[in-house]
Amino acid sequence: MIEILNPAELHRAKESGALVAHILQTLKSRSTVGTNLLDIDRWAKDMIAEAGAQSCYVDYEPSFGRGPFGHYICTAVNDAVLHGLPHRYTLADGDLLTLDLAVSKDGVAADSAISFLVGDSQPAESVAMISATERALSAGIAAARPGARIGDISHAIGTVLSEAGYPINTEFGGHGIGSTMHQDPHVPNTGRPGRGFQLRPGLLLALEPWVMADTAELVTDADGWTLRSATGCRTAHSEHTIAITEDGAEILTLPKQPQP
Repeated sequence: MIEILNPAELHRAKESGALVAHILQTLKSRSTVGTNLLDIDRWAKDMIAEAGAQSCYVDYEPSFGRGPFGHYICTAVNDAVLHGLPHRYTLADGDLLTLDLAVSKDGVAADSAISFLVGDSQPAESVAMISATERALSAGIAAARPGARIGDISHAIGTVLSEAGYPINTEFGGHGIGSTMHQDPHVPNTGRPGRGFQLRPGLLLALEPWVMADTAELVTDADGWTLRSATGCRTAHSEHTIAITEDGAEILTLPKQPQP
């Protein structure tokens, strides 16, 4: 299903996006050395409830997972990249943490992910990988305009990731979003320009470049959810929900800039 939102729905999508961005930035500030992943999950649960919103994850039960997800945020550490199931793990200095959050408020969902390093250690390879996903995300957003096609977004993302030297997996990627978290169209992280669904105002997309340092192969953790790099290498993931407008793409999950 591909949804095209009307102006009232788009307004609600902006509110959902702002909430997701706020929660992620708050959790990032709290995710320090010694923080347990289960604490992050609990904080997310509390903030979602306080906002009168609903988790898109807790009851989520797709074909690729093992039963309902049962948690409120994805927490992926180091070699974990997608669908990271929160568990009893204490963050250490230099850990590469990805937080992925989707929330629905007033019937419209928004989805975003951030990767960052915990503590004072800043391994150069990890910094470069995070930067590559962020730059690829920016390129994909720049390509998202009325009349363009999904392949144009995929090509823009894939060009940045390939030029940075990272293998690209196309099993999981971006997606449509609206009244539900995961919708058509699928947005692979590489592709051919001029192909696929034509973008039009009112379409919401969650774009999410993610990479693994030296492989494109995923393995599923024993928890039945967490996807890890097959070689044990580090990973990174960046995601925004955008709305296609007459003027291009509007980022709905962009954090508010602090007042001077």
